[in-house]
Amino acid sequence: MRTFDASLGGLGGCPYAPGASGNAVTEDLVFMFEAMGVRTGIDIEKLIAARAPLMAGLPGEPVYGMTPEAGLPKGFVQGFAQENNAHV
Repeated sequence: MRTFDASLGGLGGCPYAPGASGNAVTEDLVFMFEAMGVRTGIDIEKLIAARAPLMAGLPGEPVYGMTPEAGLPKGFVQGFAQENNAHV
């Protein structure tokens, strides 16, 4: 697979499916791939920072994501594993 569908903060979902949980959180997917050594080409710090204007523009709307809530792990270097030929 080369394409994954996700949304900033996990916003969205299906209005026709009661209780639909929403979409996959882009921030969490990018972190997961980068931690696995799969380069995404997305600057995760800028992606997380993009949540602020989103939340300001949609006050009261729940925004999801474990990575932004917890923060990036200490010592996390984006793209480190692949650039150093680490095998996953």
